[in-house]
Amino acid sequence: MFAREPGSTVRQAAVAGSFYPLEAKDLKAAVDALLAQAKEIDQPGLAGVIAPHAGYIYSGPVAGSAFAPVVSSDTAFERVLAIGPAHYVAVSGVAAPSSASFATPLGEVEVDRHAVAALVEAGLVSFDDRAHAPEHSLEVELPFLQAVLGRFMLIPLLVGDAAPEQVAAIIDRVLDGRTLLVVSTDLSHYLDDASARKRDRATAETIERFQFDRLGPYDACGFAALNGALCAASARKWRIERLDLRNSGDTSGDRARVVGYGAWAFSSS
Repeated sequence: MFAREPGSTVRQAAVAGSFYPLEAKDLKAAVDALLAQAKEIDQPGLAGVIAPHAGYIYSGPVAGSAFAPVVSSDTAFERVLAIGPAHYVAVSGVAAPSSASFATPLGEVEVDRHAVAALVEAGLVSFDDRAHAPEHSLEVELPFLQAVLGRFMLIPLLVGDAAPEQVAAIIDRVLDGRTLLVVSTDLSHYLDDASARKRDRATAETIERFQFDRLGPYDACGFAALNGALCAASARKWRIERLDLRNSGDTSGDRARVVGYGAWAFSSS
């Protein structure tokens, strides 16, 4: 539902200063450093990435691994389809914002309102600004995208109780040669280090087999978005490459209760 005229507002950053630095210069330095630490990889035919969305002090190195292939990609991406979970407001189906842009300390990212309107008209998504307002799962990816792409248009979608086929239909409708798919998800939550590594390895293998009917909320908080991406990727016969697999214990040092993070790249060739 619209709280105001669609496309007339800026969705303000909700987690700047908590999940990532508040000041633009500090944020740019942090993102640049995380990208520089990532292993350089040549990914011909890059079509999308899977990236974590926790605070940068925890998942930042893995996020750097996820976005590093975009830097060296042979495609000049002009648009991003970003899909992830809603942590604070329950979403029925898939939720789009009515905002004209999303703000971060690095500037505003324009929303592709025409693409969003077409998805709404097709009955594939609905407007829900309440879900987007506090949500970090897409916001934390934006500074990385601003660093690696510069200017681009954004289609930001929060996936709730949507079937993989519905999410795949959205991807199929939106994706073209200039649109990058970004799937935002963390993996296991609050297990001890050994248990988390075992579960996350199993999840990684499920992802890499494109088994979009197997993942649930205990495997990945963004499982619904991830399953939809795997469904679309399988139909398109994409390849997938694991770039990183760690957990918060690797950065915090606390091995008793960790969150898992993974990075993958999809490619069409």
